[in-house]
Amino acid sequence: MTLLFRSLFFAALVALSASAQQPSQPDESPTARVSLTIVREENGKPVRNAEVVLHVLDKSGNEKQEGLELKTHEDGKAETDGIPYGKVRIQVIARGFRTYGEDYDIKDPGMEITIKLQKPKPQVSIYK
Repeated sequence: MTLLFRSLFFAALVALSASAQQPSQPDESPTARVSLTIVREENGKPVRNAEVVLHVLDKSGNEKQEGLELKTHEDGKAETDGIPYGKVRIQVIARGFRTYGEDYDIKDPGMEITIKLQKPKPQVSIYK
């Protein structure tokens, strides 16, 4: 009985170690590195501390998962890896600028996107 128990235990141990040594299947879907540059529209100067939100979209244009949030550095740049190919909605929010939003098609391993932010338009009022 002990010999049978030992041989079964050894066989289970060998099977477990063999499965642990097999390389895991890599994710087949390609991903990209997205580099964003956020600048002022009027003079091209970088916008620092702008909040950039990336939402991966499904085929019908709905958000697949919660968005990825980034902040721009002093040079107005932010970047991230692992963005899957396909449609991505990029939103930019910065103090003193109009909120920006647009959908992009990610199809290259290295995407560089420049976004020009505009100052807010003056409000129209009859009480001026």
